[in-house]
Amino acid sequence: MINCAHPTHFAHVLEEGGGWRARIRGLRANASEKSHAELDEAEELDPGDPVALARHYRELQKRLPNLNVVGGCCGTNHRHVAEICAAVTR
Repeated sequence: MINCAHPTHFAHVLEEGGGWRARIRGLRANASEKSHAELDEAEELDPGDPVALARHYRELQKRLPNLNVVGGCCGTNHRHVAEICAAVTR
């Protein structure tokens, strides 16, 4: 499972390919594109863009053939989860 990072922080690693990607079955990304350092200093959670986050999930789904658990981590809420679910079930 990939957890607690925005897709822009790790998507490049998945481009490398390899059978190891088949072992990833879950994804719970942060809402914000800010770095962990920036988020640690923030006074409020950055909600990011739920629609854009869902588009990232849809793209990642193409590289993660066994992805079957999705959700959200820091900064996400019901809006993010609804968009993610709609994106990955299309």
